[in-house]
Amino acid sequence: MRRGEFRPAILGASGYIGQHFARLLARHPTFADPILVTSERSAGRRLEDVWALTEAAPSVLARQRLRAASPRTLAALGVNLVFSALPSGVARSTETAVVTRGIPVFTNAADHRGDLGVPLVVPEVNPGELRRSARRPRGSALLVANPNCTATGLALGLAPVWNLLAPREVHVSTYQALSGAGLPGLAAGHGLDNVVPYIDGEEEKVAGESLRILHGGGAATARTRVLVHAARVPVRDGHLEAVTIVARRRPTLDQLRRAWRGFDPLAERALPTSPHPPVVVRDEADRPQTRLDRWAGTPARARGMAAVVGRVRWEPPYLRLFLLSHNAVRGGAGGSVLNAELALADGMLAAR
Repeated sequence: MRRGEFRPAILGASGYIGQHFARLLARHPTFADPILVTSERSAGRRLEDVWALTEAAPSVLARQRLRAASPRTLAALGVNLVFSALPSGVARSTETAVVTRGIPVFTNAADHRGDLGVPLVVPEVNPGELRRSARRPRGSALLVANPNCTATGLALGLAPVWNLLAPREVHVSTYQALSGAGLPGLAAGHGLDNVVPYIDGEEEKVAGESLRILHGGGAATARTRVLVHAARVPVRDGHLEAVTIVARRRPTLDQLRRAWRGFDPLAERALPTSPHPPVVVRDEADRPQTRLDRWAGTPARARGMAAVVGRVRWEPPYLRLFLLSHNAVRGGAGGSVLNAELALADGMLAAR
């Protein structure tokens, strides 16, 4: 596949996740540099004018003008692949209109996650879920969603030990970054000197989506209960999760550690945004820490794509640990980019 055969557009490019899409897609080894699509209100501004990430704007895109474009006009711009960072409530109709025009969409939005036939994918955990896209309506292009940002990290961190433990219950308390609420929360300093013990709909999403990923949906999910507390805390990026698993089985602690450290199912796939290893285990008593560990992941293109597990305590039947993932990268733009790379490698994308 030559670089440039796929010309992507980022919908919602002026937002926080949209900017992470721009950072990851600039000079991507396979995809051409993206067209930046935004609302009429932000159209005409350069990317560098709206840039809010602590990382520098990619030089190849910094001076590109944001433009308004409809699903109907994307093809005229040469777009044959779309990454969506649109807000919930807006995404559904726009993404549906794009795929019905034959352009594949990889979305970070929640609107289509529960739809029959829309695969919900964490590539290291349930890559076969992409094949569910065969159920899509005739004439429609591929539509793939990445899960809720907290559920993504939870599923990735637990997948290596899930079968060893056969969990009866999973109890999760989350400490979620301000960026999970988007740019307005960051700009206004919402959460400064405060912890907010409620995030609308979050607990239900984490419970339902993590089980769907780990079990592939279906009756098996009834064997495990996931009970979640979700809170917003005053950090910029990175969702920390305190996890307690009530296990049916009794592996040794050494078996659990070897399962995490040996987990790298995409090692031979050569996907540019795939981290190796995808789960990092920290042995220090005070790790993972949000500021120190949210950018875990190698090689350089996969920074922020690994989940970090630490403070592991095994007192059967209870496994207790902390888990950290970058909500805007692994749980956001990076998850969608990796899904697109997997779809391309599996022959599910064809340049037009």
